[in-house]
Amino acid sequence: MRRLVSAALALFGAFLTPALAQQPQRSECLAMANAAPRVMPVAFRQATTPAEVEITYAGHSTYFIDTPGGLRIATDYSGAYQVGRLPDVVTMNRAHSTHYSLFPDKRIPHVLHGWGEDGKPAIVSERIGDAFIRNVTTDIRRYFGDDAGTDMIRDGNSIFIFEVAGLCIGHLGHLHHKLDDSHFAQIGRLDIVMVPIDGTYTMSLDGVSEITRRLRASVVLPMHRFATPLDDFMRRIGQQFEIDRRIDRSFRMSRDGLPSTPTVIILDGV
Repeated sequence: MRRLVSAALALFGAFLTPALAQQPQRSECLAMANAAPRVMPVAFRQATTPAEVEITYAGHSTYFIDTPGGLRIATDYSGAYQVGRLPDVVTMNRAHSTHYSLFPDKRIPHVLHGWGEDGKPAIVSERIGDAFIRNVTTDIRRYFGDDAGTDMIRDGNSIFIFEVAGLCIGHLGHLHHKLDDSHFAQIGRLDIVMVPIDGTYTMSLDGVSEITRRLRASVVLPMHRFATPLDDFMRRIGQQFEIDRRIDRSFRMSRDGLPSTPTVIILDGV
């Protein structure tokens, strides 16, 4: 009898494993954003060092994210902004050549495009090392001289979200329009968000400030920092955000170390 039960369980497991493998990865950021508030019981145990990510501003819209597991991620990677070793994962958007490369270094094992092929949206939902990476697509304006007949390319840009060490880190990419409720629902909760503040090449400063206020991430990292006075951006997002200006180009952050007040961190060491 025991042998029959064991054989049945083994057969059931053989069918179950492929089915589980085909299921979409689970986003902890979406789960936490949709969960009802709950009371956390006090746990008396020995304190451990919280896992930290290191974030480095390389320039333009490229940030490097180094995870506790040793994974290195680069956002809007064109190869022009390189700090330290090559990344293991690169994400790209194709608004301009400064945001992507069709010929990245062949030693980079994971190249994730924020645009799809044949008019289809890109779908990214991957567990790579100790990070879960997913995307939310938005539209982008067409290239200068593109005579395709429409002003916008549907789903041509991706907001990439990196879930690692209990943190939800979002990169808005080359965002060209306001986000609607469906976008915010797909994004979920963000602890850290990288925001373009140029006010012209992406979208208006008023528009991106409204998005920043609604996301209300604990840490805001400006990018596309051309001629926009930082005071203009700070005035638009409101007094509930503090500013932390640093002479470095990198900082480390853990889930427990997030500021209690939403904070704009400016890394001037670029």
